[in-house]
Amino acid sequence: MYIFRYVRQLLGSIASRKQKLLVRSYLMPSEHLGRDVMVDVYRPALPPWRLLNLAVFNDGQDLERMNMKEQLQTAFKERTLSPTVVIGVHAGDRLREYGTTGRPDYQGRGDQAGAYELFLTEELIPWIEKFYNVYQLPARRAIAGFSLGGLNAFDVAWRNPGEFGVAGVFSGSLWWRSKAFRQDQPDADLIVHNYVRRAKKAPKVRFWFMAGTEDEDSDRNNNGIIDAIDDTLQLLQILKEKGQKEEEDFTYVEVEGGRHEPETWGKVVMDFLRWA
Repeated sequence: MYIFRYVRQLLGSIASRKQKLLVRSYLMPSEHLGRDVMVDVYRPALPPWRLLNLAVFNDGQDLERMNMKEQLQTAFKERTLSPTVVIGVHAGDRLREYGTTGRPDYQGRGDQAGAYELFLTEELIPWIEKFYNVYQLPARRAIAGFSLGGLNAFDVAWRNPGEFGVAGVFSGSLWWRSKAFRQDQPDADLIVHNYVRRAKKAPKVRFWFMAGTEDEDSDRNNNGIIDAIDDTLQLLQILKEKGQKEEEDFTYVEVEGGRHEPETWGKVVMDFLRWA
């Protein structure tokens, strides 16, 4: 049995039809994580019987810096986005909860990624389905994240295609590796790349990737391309080899001058939601 405590009501949560948006926040006790999880809900102001798409964001605490509320209000008012409930899950210990389930990195980080995945699939999703009329089709459900949260979003969707049919990876930490960096093999031991490469085929999930040209300075293989972009392009090539088709199954957005920060991600977050 779930017990939820309403903890705060953001400005505009009692929205008029003109505003088109309801915004509320809740504390959700999680048995899997052993902590309370803050969850922000951005819901279009529609009758409760209207079916809604679903988009769950890791690092939900950063959505405010991306002007998510204002951007959704405009999109719903102008009808440029299908009715979608956006869920922002505030992060806990990111270096432990965000990662790849069952595959901690070489320093043991991401050891609670499995618990976070269970929180999403066994606690958060049932709660959403209880209180919001969301589509049951995976193709209508997305999970997304930023940096380590983007890495985690890819992993969760890859492992749970029956729950999420779309994943958004904003400046994803695709450098996540099983062994320490080796100069003679700079691109070896990348966890996501390796398990995708070993898979017989890709799951039925559509992937949206983004990186900024100023995401970082690192270029570990000295090929003139920063790692944030290089790692993404390498993963796209592997997805192609697994039968995924560009634009149909995955797409990539490169933001000129884009930095590793919410303000950059906020410039393209609505593009992702519309694509999803």
